Amino acid sequence: MPELLSVRNLKIEATSHPPGEPPKRITIVDGVSFDLQKGKVLGLIGESGAGKSTIGLSALAYGRGGAEITGGEVTLNGTDILALGKNGIRKVRGARVCYVAQSAAAAFNPAHRLGGQVIEASVMHGLMSREDARQRALHLFRVLGLPNPDTFGDRFPHQVSGGQLQRAMTAMALCSNPELIVFDEPTTALDVTTQIDVLAAIKHAIEETGTAALYITHDLAVVAQISDDIMVLRHGRTVEYGPVQQIIETPAQDYTRALVNVRQEIRHEAADQSKPLLRVDDVSAQYSNGFKVLHGVSLHLCKGQTLAIVGESGSGKSTLARVITGLLPPNEGRITFEDRPLTPALKNRPRDDLRRIQLIYQTADTAMNPRQTVRDIIGRPLTFYYGLRGAAKTARVRELLEQIEMGNGFIDRYPAELSGGQKQRVAIARALAARPELILCDEPTSALDSLVAGGILKLLMKLQEEQQLSYVFITHDIAIVRAIADSVAVMHRGRLLRFGPKSRVLSPPFDDYTDLLLKSVPEMEIGWLERVLKTRRMESAGTEDVDYRAMQT
Repeated sequence: MPELLSVRNLKIEATSHPPGEPPKRITIVDGVSFDLQKGKVLGLIGESGAGKSTIGLSALAYGRGGAEITGGEVTLNGTDILALGKNGIRKVRGARVCYVAQSAAAAFNPAHRLGGQVIEASVMHGLMSREDARQRALHLFRVLGLPNPDTFGDRFPHQVSGGQLQRAMTAMALCSNPELIVFDEPTTALDVTTQIDVLAAIKHAIEETGTAALYITHDLAVVAQISDDIMVLRHGRTVEYGPVQQIIETPAQDYTRALVNVRQEIRHEAADQSKPLLRVDDVSAQYSNGFKVLHGVSLHLCKGQTLAIVGESGSGKSTLARVITGLLPPNEGRITFEDRPLTPALKNRPRDDLRRIQLIYQTADTAMNPRQTVRDIIGRPLTFYYGLRGAAKTARVRELLEQIEMGNGFIDRYPAELSGGQKQRVAIARALAARPELILCDEPTSALDSLVAGGILKLLMKLQEEQQLSYVFITHDIAIVRAIADSVAVMHRGRLLRFGPKSRVLSPPFDDYTDLLLKSVPEMEIGWLERVLKTRRMESAGTEDVDYRAMQT
């Protein structure tokens, strides 16, 4: 079978602007080659900065963030797309090659209905009439298992869930019958139960339409379920390239073996010997429009321990963190910290209470000012809480950089000059600068590859041991829960389903939802997705999901 996409000796460079130094060229992708046939999926995997997304975007002749394709060939069905002019490239993008971004919420226009956005590229390229495009979209909504497909397109982006929005974006990519789709980490931000549905929908849609795909991810267990071949990348170069079975079962390179074998050490929960540091008693909360998001939640956390809060998107995990910090005052119940009630609203809390409870956000990129250096980012809480300035502040920033195992060489860098893992370490240092007693970690490793995420978790555990920190760790990754938690809370639709020591919560008998959550964690096993979907279909016979899940198997 002839190759649909052929990439030869691809080289991509960008210009770096180090502080106080002249600009210099850096190589992002160096000599990468691969082939992709029609109807096949190639998985691109590697750590942050490996060049995965940059290579994927090269199929659209696009260089993100100032990157420039400076060498090699990218041939799509016999057409050298790098040789096309601007008009030729415009005809390729959105018609022959489509792109599915990591964050569908950021990719859709919130002011327009989904249906119009799904068909827009097909109509603009003149590939079909508006009515034909609409019928094509309705068909894809059914294929992708979206609810009420005949009216789904009438909704606005904010009126559907994250998983539904990601599937809608896949429908938008498939609508024009493209030859190739680039999936850029489409399930990274999704909980494990939603991830399975999206993966199954993508796989089924690819099989039905016969399009080829590049699937970019940092999760080897996920890519093993959907790809025919896998390319492992590191520092812009190919580490290993071959069929899925070969990469998973007999990897040839040490780095690939590390990805395959990465496992978190299981931490035994601490004995609950001290009084709770934090208590949440019968807390309910609602938005300003009256919509209730938390229903009578009660739990506690002891000093020096980690409470993991798990559940799917919309379960109330992050909302509970907002209530604890005072960003969303509860309308019922109370929160106590060291046996003292916390003022419900953040703006009314004493500065010392603000200092003692800190946050580490899911996405360090959006949590940092891109115009501030690491010195400024970490130094701000030092000035706010302790009045440090000048040499004293700089000295403390250097201490914190040593604590997070980065060193002083990063002190004058900007966020854009850091990898994903380095940015998250800086976010941890910023939280530590306040000398807190409790840190709320809102999925701080979900956007990181497994090796980098493992390093972040080890750092957090080391800091906990050294400083007796307490963590509320919000996650949808059960492997992380097993690795770091002392106690676990399972939430669903704003309610607390299970709470207690990890050994008890993660041991049977389970309620139906916890059982589903645990079974949805991807395993490093070829065919795992099909096996889980078959089990789901059998267990949910008679429900509205049966027909869709049957299509996947």
